[in-house]
Amino acid sequence: MIIQGPHASAGSLGNDLLSHLQSLAHAAGRTLELCTCGGLRDFVARVRAVKPTTEFMLLDPGDLAQQVQVHPEAGLGDALDKLATPYIEVHDDSDAALEPRDSSHGAPVATIIINGDLATSYQIALGIALRQLDG
Repeated sequence: MIIQGPHASAGSLGNDLLSHLQSLAHAAGRTLELCTCGGLRDFVARVRAVKPTTEFMLLDPGDLAQQVQVHPEAGLGDALDKLATPYIEVHDDSDAALEPRDSSHGAPVATIIINGDLATSYQIALGIALRQLDG
């Protein structure tokens, strides 16, 4: 599963890239679903709603990273601490990375940042996720 926040720039996940990622997942015997979010509340709600059957998640806060820092009361940290699904953070800019988590339970498996190249960040993150699932 991919949970993606809004991207003001052209850095959002396009249909071609999504199709490519879904093909890679399908070739590995997995499915890949995209959930896009328009704001912080929606993003947090999507994280909280992740089903226990979800095997892995790519988490892309997009332009929400600063809002997460300014509004900890929105609950993303709590949602990540309660998340049973392993996840990888995906970013296209080092300024968009989330603050490191204090709790090892809420920490990502990896944080992938390829400045200015979200497509490569997603491909690397999916590769790691698929290897983790096969291991």
